[in-house]
Amino acid sequence: MNLIVAVDKNWGIGLKNQLLVRIPNDMKMFRAETMGKVIVMGRKTLESFPQSQPLAKRINIVLTKDTEYKVNGATVVHSMDELMEELTKYEDDQIYVIGGGSVYKQLLDKCNVAHVTKIDESYEADTFFPNLDEDPEWKITATSEEQTYFDIEYAFVKYERVAK
Repeated sequence: MNLIVAVDKNWGIGLKNQLLVRIPNDMKMFRAETMGKVIVMGRKTLESFPQSQPLAKRINIVLTKDTEYKVNGATVVHSMDELMEELTKYEDDQIYVIGGGSVYKQLLDKCNVAHVTKIDESYEADTFFPNLDEDPEWKITATSEEQTYFDIEYAFVKYERVAK
């Protein structure tokens, strides 16, 4: 399973259910990486999308404890067991965890590849991603050239889980 996330210098990922910053090339990379794939997210992440609608041309799976929650165009599951059962229908490398914070934390140990946009800025954040640079189970296997969007510098970094 893959995960995809944009983090600041402090591994912050969000504030008040919104991304810390919107970088067009990051959005483009996200689309290219997830198009036609399975994306797994929490309810709040879905609700942060335009009109709170699932992303087109992807299989959207939403994890929420709210048993009344329904959304057109997405499969809604209510527990990790139910999610893992649903995910058996798909190839592992076709699955992308896209947030938010609690969903990343619950699924990190099931992921083998992490696509991280590392933003060379510090923002106010209330949601954080675990620092993979400090986790011996993860190693960097690819890094893009540093890129700039206005005054924001960032790079696309691929992490892979080290075989146990």
